[in-house]
Amino acid sequence: QVHLVESGGGLVQAGGSLSLSCAASGSIRSTNAMGWYRQAPGKQRELVAIITGSGSTNYADSVKGRFTISGDAAKKTVYLQMNSLKPEDTAVYYCNADVTTARGMGSIRGGYWGQGTQVTVSS
Repeated sequence: QVHLVESGGGLVQAGGSLSLSCAASGSIRSTNAMGWYRQAPGKQRELVAIITGSGSTNYADSVKGRFTISGDAAKKTVYLQMNSLKPEDTAVYYCNADVTTARGMGSIRGGYWGQGTQVTVSS
């Protein structure tokens, strides 16, 4: 089993910054990608940013130039630095991990979610 523990988030005024972190634990053999998604009230969950095991990154257009995703492979941790926050960034942010774990004599690839952390940006 894989567990994701998120930290960070909170309340900030528009234009401010926040950082999130997510640490993965469990019988992880390799990390294919880790990312952040968010879900605002009444809206579908959407991708914010993702980083692959090779270090490639991808961002939602709405956060490009403001958010930065980074990862520490040794710590199996992913970070999201959020700058120039806007009220429309308000949402619950979820960490996602696409990992390969040990299963018996083999391995299995699966996706896991964190519990979510609230980010609120006031105008």
